[in-house]
Amino acid sequence: MAKLEQYTKELAGKSAEEILAWCLKEFSYDRVILASSFSAEDQVLTDMLSRPGTGARIFTLDTGRLFQETYDVMHRSMEKYHIRYETCVPDSGEVATLLSTEGPNSMYQSLEKREHCCAIRKLNPLKKILGTAEAWICGLRWGQGLTRKETLVIEWHAAQGTYKVSPLFNWSDEDVWLRIPLIPPPDSEGIRHPVPIQVARVFRLIPPPLVGA
Repeated sequence: MAKLEQYTKELAGKSAEEILAWCLKEFSYDRVILASSFSAEDQVLTDMLSRPGTGARIFTLDTGRLFQETYDVMHRSMEKYHIRYETCVPDSGEVATLLSTEGPNSMYQSLEKREHCCAIRKLNPLKKILGTAEAWICGLRWGQGLTRKETLVIEWHAAQGTYKVSPLFNWSDEDVWLRIPLIPPPDSEGIRHPVPIQVARVFRLIPPPLVGA
């Protein structure tokens, strides 16, 4: 927190690749980590961080409620980049109690139950993994919605006690989809079952949307 103003000045005008290189140098490889949910943005950042000699940490949060397609992208990414994700999972005892007392779909019943489920499946594991890092890299962008309009290149995340770095903060949708074709496709065979549009585009199975569409 004490160096936020200094860091903001140092990162002004830098490209996404330069921001990532700065993070690895400033915080050291073992104290900076990328959070991946396998979105297009996260795949772009993974590609940038997985080049020879980088050795960056990447984690993903498995809530126990993920789609099969998410696991497919994870598996193919591991094969493609030869990386091992630091996989965070919720406490099995807490999940068992949640399922036994409130059922598997309690998050749909009320805001209070949704927040309780979120704390067990997401927030608690997230806090644990971020406790091992000084900087948290994520794929937030201005173009992702009104709630992201105020995203800065680097912020202090008080709840987790880490710096939150968004290398793609000023990228447009077009910037992301123009970058995707530059990522070599996986060597494995194409996915043989229907996949979400976003996942398919990341792996170049269908073309990106037209600019302005």
